[in-house]
Amino acid sequence: MTAMSRTHGVSPSPADRPAEDAPLVINVYGLTKSFGGTRVVDSIDMQVAEGEIYGFLGPNGSGKTTTIRLLCGLLTPDAGEGTCLGHDIRTESDLIKLKTGYMTQRFSLYEDLSIRENLAFVASIYGLANPRKAVSDTLAKLNLENRAHQLAGTLSGGWKQRLSLAAAIMHGPKLLLLDEPTAGVDPKARREFWDEIHMLAEGGMTVLVSTHYMDEAERCHKICYLAYGKLLARGTAAEVVRGSGLITWAVSSASQRRINRLAHELEGRAGIEMIAPFGATLHVSGANSAALEAAIAPFRDEEGLFWREADPTLEDVFIHMMKGASDNFG
Repeated sequence: MTAMSRTHGVSPSPADRPAEDAPLVINVYGLTKSFGGTRVVDSIDMQVAEGEIYGFLGPNGSGKTTTIRLLCGLLTPDAGEGTCLGHDIRTESDLIKLKTGYMTQRFSLYEDLSIRENLAFVASIYGLANPRKAVSDTLAKLNLENRAHQLAGTLSGGWKQRLSLAAAIMHGPKLLLLDEPTAGVDPKARREFWDEIHMLAEGGMTVLVSTHYMDEAERCHKICYLAYGKLLARGTAAEVVRGSGLITWAVSSASQRRINRLAHELEGRAGIEMIAPFGATLHVSGANSAALEAAIAPFRDEEGLFWREADPTLEDVFIHMMKGASDNFG
């Protein structure tokens, strides 16, 4: 494990994590994929254990969705090799697809069909032996029974998300792929969705999820951060933050005007990489401890300003890593 793969934040408790000796569901090396002369996935290695929730983070265009599609056999890599669910990602992609559930970011079921009718259609596609029972069991599992006859097009974002998840898991996949599944969903629905995901993982299902939400990243057992096709960091959230080497100071004041002015005074000073306001508090961050302390020294003893060293957030770390990444479209 590299220095950047060490990690911080709120991680799942040890009891929630897969066993150390859990078999690898995904084991790939050197995955590479280009489109139109641009390398969107660049020599990525990845190992994911059974029952693990593995988060993909990174800006739009970073290669998250392409990587997920390479892993599950929807795309063939230009270079690289490995296995997913025990099958070769190059030669046995059809077998991988049969054991995989995929939930896309955009709702992709029929809005003029009811929840039950949509699930019955999905059951027919998979050729399930007892489709009626599969639909009933899935409705019960995702608490959709009371809305079974409601048209999908009339559902709120949270209930559409629940229906999409039901359709993705009703054939009993071993691997679940979620592409920004909670975009546009309210906080209560997001939390309920993640509770469902953890229950599925406890049952042995492996989950790969791409997300822009830092609180969701912290609910994953492990995360990786992609930027411009390259894997910049991986590990638990705590390991990634620790491995970044980022140092953060928090400064607060009873005067919002003083905090606003301080932000402008600190901007551009050597040693300061980021200044992020949080109400009447500023987070001031940099990777060089001595340079950062020299930059804030003139303000440390100022009356009315209260300084303390703080833990950098996952968002701080990812912005820090983005500053050092090279655009593959440049």
